[in-house]
Amino acid sequence: MSNNHQDTKYQDSEISTRPFHIDIPQQDIDDLRARIAHTRWPSQLPGGEWNRGIPVAYLKDLAEYWQNEYDWREYEQKLNAFPQFITDIEGQQIHFLHVRSPEPHALPLIMTHSWPNSIVEFMNIIGPLSNPRAYGKDPSMAFHIVAPSLPGFGFSAFPERTDERPWSIKRVARVWAELMRRLGYDRYGAHGNDAGALVSPELAILDAEHMIGVHITGGLGIPMGDPNELEGLSEEELAEVAYLAELFSGGSDYASYLSNRPQTLSYGFNDSPVAQLAYFVERFKEFDGWPINAEEVPLEPIHKDLLLTNATLYWFTETAASSSWTYYEGAAGMPTNQMKAPTGVSHGGGSVFRRIAEAKNDIIHWSNRESGSHMVAMAEPESLIEDIRAFFSKLTR
Repeated sequence: MSNNHQDTKYQDSEISTRPFHIDIPQQDIDDLRARIAHTRWPSQLPGGEWNRGIPVAYLKDLAEYWQNEYDWREYEQKLNAFPQFITDIEGQQIHFLHVRSPEPHALPLIMTHSWPNSIVEFMNIIGPLSNPRAYGKDPSMAFHIVAPSLPGFGFSAFPERTDERPWSIKRVARVWAELMRRLGYDRYGAHGNDAGALVSPELAILDAEHMIGVHITGGLGIPMGDPNELEGLSEEELAEVAYLAELFSGGSDYASYLSNRPQTLSYGFNDSPVAQLAYFVERFKEFDGWPINAEEVPLEPIHKDLLLTNATLYWFTETAASSSWTYYEGAAGMPTNQMKAPTGVSHGGGSVFRRIAEAKNDIIHWSNRESGSHMVAMAEPESLIEDIRAFFSKLTR
């Protein structure tokens, strides 16, 4: 990784924002391949395939492709096609993509990625959002894109963390507000998925004066144990809520473990690329809602090169462990309810969830799109792009 320390125009008297360019040393790429080649593979537990974890045969095939066919340099070049920068906020290095639209009246949009994901999540939507004219779309729906790496993720790594203050969702939102201020954006929107869907509403609460609207991919309206949320629901609506609860019950309980013992898994994450890959694959599958007792699981709707680019970025930055600390520090759960800015939800589930969400949020847009994956931007980029445009077209830009 190279980091050019020449200051850009985004600066004030004591703050600098520096250009950043990804350049992984070849020896690190060779080391990754060697580690994959020397994996000590376990035997397959009998009595089922996916219901006992990631099948050995599945992971072997994916790891072999990672070792012998996947081309990191190709995707490194694609990532470097986006202007990238580094700045320091609250003592933490923050890496971000900043893709300014050629359209002069484009709306600034800060996009926050999910866990366990990275800026790779947005690779296929940044171009169409920032330059719709080049894709045959209405140029009035252009955005200036700011896509930061969450603290402890990717190139926003913790070099040697001595700051014991937790990276709560509120703290991340505070840092994002400062980042947008440094970039000179007085009026902007926010989009987020998963972890990003937690950060974006908090950003609206914290920086309501500058926030035009918040778009998230889901989570609002999902009951969290408050019986009052279920009052007045019909039998059909209660059945829909019960189905969702059943779908996500009986999983791996990863969140409970990470909330208590995140350090233990970090040794495997940091030493074995295949251990890290297995964990990521399981999270993606589990987030997609596949039945935990299934003998067979549908094919992953995300191209394997995108999955591996995300895993490779985590490996080279050594952040698989630190990214999971968010659970230990309480930065997990469902999106915060807020009335400070209008909210749009895509892939949000049926009307019952909208009814519940509307009690505590200013919902002006709600769609129940199908993506086949929790990582919507990676699985169905066109669908998400359309939904982001549809929401912000309802607001005064």
